[in-house]
Amino acid sequence: MTKNTITLNNGVEMPAIGLGVFQSPPMETGAAVEAAIRSGYRHIDTAQIYDNEAEVGQLMSESGVPRQDIYLTTKVWTSEFGPGKVIPSLEVSLEKLGTDYLDLALIHWPSPQDEVPMAVYLEQLAEAKARGLTREIGVSNFTVAQLKQAVEILGPGAIAHQQVEIHPLLQNRKVVEFCQAHGIAITAYMPLAYGKVLTEPLLMEIGKRHGVSAAQVSLAWLLAQGMTVIPSSTKRENLAANLAALKVKLSPEEMAQIATLERGERCANPDFAPDWD
Repeated sequence: MTKNTITLNNGVEMPAIGLGVFQSPPMETGAAVEAAIRSGYRHIDTAQIYDNEAEVGQLMSESGVPRQDIYLTTKVWTSEFGPGKVIPSLEVSLEKLGTDYLDLALIHWPSPQDEVPMAVYLEQLAEAKARGLTREIGVSNFTVAQLKQAVEILGPGAIAHQQVEIHPLLQNRKVVEFCQAHGIAITAYMPLAYGKVLTEPLLMEIGKRHGVSAAQVSLAWLLAQGMTVIPSSTKRENLAANLAALKVKLSPEEMAQIATLERGERCANPDFAPDWD
């Protein structure tokens, strides 16, 4: 059975499976968060641009689960990177989320075309941590070159986390290797590749052996590598099935077989994305 948490570089435990609320309309977000918390989720991942922080906050407060028992992540959007903008934007997020601190605040994407110098927004993010707005800081969608630059700006150990698209069809190995070598924890978003993994014959075959679905195999493969995963779902049965992936133990042979599925099939590739590794 996979460990239920991963340990960040400061010793903080982060639940290995979270609920991602990307593309979850505000009306559906509340129901998804409520169902997730009831199913046992204690890690919620949102973002300023998702426009559902208020719904996440409301359901967290109504859940009866103490705030300190839920690991909460949000992400700062690129429009809020300029001088003096990051902290006020996080204060707005905190107000919407109904809490006075985040567990993790991420830079959602590197500034498009480096419109805002990286030092400008990363130093503000570090200041947000120093002020107690967030316990940890990190980045999302950064390339190896950008991660190196971030470490140079803030120093070793400051970047606790990188969130990036990873699944069997896009394994992002260069980024993963860099993060692992530098003590930067990884969250894999879109871990089911928008459902593409569900019909992947190898994953279905391995799933049959274990009595689980291809989706659970995909999640188990990521979890076994020490990553956290944030699949999105509004259906109670899928939420429970995703959580049950923690109990799936793949053999070294199965892990190696799944690694052969790399095809560079990227789902998140907006026109402002960086030059990927």
